[in-house]
Amino acid sequence: MDLDFDFGAEQPKLVMLLLGVVAFLAVVGLIILVLDRTSRFTATIMLAPALILMTIGLLVPTIRTALLSFMSGDSQRFVGLDNYVWMFTQPEALLTLRNTLIWLVLTPLLVTSIGLVYAVLVDRTRFERLAKALVFLPMAISFVGAGIIWKFVYAYRPEEADQIGLLNQIVVWLGGEPRQWLLEAPYNTFFLILVLVWIQAGFATVVLSAAIKGIPAEIVEAARLDGAGPFSMFFRVTLPSIRNAVIVVGVTQAIGTLKLFDIVRTMTNGNFDTSVIAVDMYNNAFRFGETGKGAALAVFLFVLVMPIVWYQRKVQKAR
Repeated sequence: MDLDFDFGAEQPKLVMLLLGVVAFLAVVGLIILVLDRTSRFTATIMLAPALILMTIGLLVPTIRTALLSFMSGDSQRFVGLDNYVWMFTQPEALLTLRNTLIWLVLTPLLVTSIGLVYAVLVDRTRFERLAKALVFLPMAISFVGAGIIWKFVYAYRPEEADQIGLLNQIVVWLGGEPRQWLLEAPYNTFFLILVLVWIQAGFATVVLSAAIKGIPAEIVEAARLDGAGPFSMFFRVTLPSIRNAVIVVGVTQAIGTLKLFDIVRTMTNGNFDTSVIAVDMYNNAFRFGETGKGAALAVFLFVLVMPIVWYQRKVQKAR
């Protein structure tokens, strides 16, 4: 092996690297020197790089997507509102909107409810840490990984063959016949929702458990002295005290649900009447060459998310 090192050949590169470091330090030093001048000028200098990057990475693509939503699939002709008319009139697009609505209603409700009930049940129990760790474990798995895992859970084999899917194996043990769970609409949508609930229930449990522990002990003791039972304690003390935390969890899940892509893409690719807006947007824009329709779906998704983000901001400001 040749271990010779030609320092002379590498010297210009080292000099350039050194000059770059010196220039960087000089710029940083200049910024530090002007920090004591005016707070507005300082804030402008410090925020300028982030604002430039946000403009390039967010604002410009948003404007371009909005313009593309009024263009044809090949982006060569202006078609006005045709893409939006397609979205609200064609059966396949309406099916996508219906599925998204089902996800938006059920997922935040189930995740928040399961997380809240679980947090209350394990609060201050002997195995609280272990119980929380077990329910939080799925959070460490990516959506794609969870989709693959649950695809095996729902896997189908003919009745005479050995089942490799856990759900169908349980059905066979109980005397039933195996079914193709991911192919049977509209039930397959609910089976997909179950995957996201499985992943996110741990997040809801941890957040709501922390909120429960933040309830003043005086309130809890006063309710117990007044003879409040478990249900009365939950609905009249616990739930009102953690209302803001419940709202935050629900809103967070709603935003995440609207952007959902990975699970549906991995498990069904939107086939068998399971498509949602994000998957349909991707398929139209990048698979079917319908850039205008994909952009229209993206704009509509943006419009749906904005009121939820505004409400979340309002709640946080009130807190």
